[in-house]
Amino acid sequence: MGQHDMPGTIKWAGWILAVIGTGHLGLGLLVSSSSFDEWLTLELWGHWWEDTPAANSFWANPAGFGWPLLLVGSLIVWMDRRGIVPPEFLAWAVLGWGVVCAVVVEPTPAPVVVIAAILLLRGIRVAGAQVAAPALAR
Repeated sequence: MGQHDMPGTIKWAGWILAVIGTGHLGLGLLVSSSSFDEWLTLELWGHWWEDTPAANSFWANPAGFGWPLLLVGSLIVWMDRRGIVPPEFLAWAVLGWGVVCAVVVEPTPAPVVVIAAILLLRGIRVAGAQVAAPALAR
């Protein structure tokens, strides 16, 4: 179904989300490299809630939204390549997440996440309508 939606909106949404996730994770880890020794020596064990640079950088990077966004974006691209229309709830979840992030913290790429979620939602709806139309014609 992916090839039947608006010109690649599902695919583009997936790529946008994957790129933002990859960028967040890559840049975040680069900026957090001074904390790696504390992470790898398990100094956060029992202290993960404390407001330290190492704890903050851990929660903002490997435990942040970069990995999930990369995974969701990759899953969407994978599904599109196989002609599988992603479920609408996925688009709504990413949209809600993006809106909250865009409102609470700026500057972030969250507005681009919102745009990608809207593209995804639109692509899912168009693909769903195209699937339903032939069934109604029978």
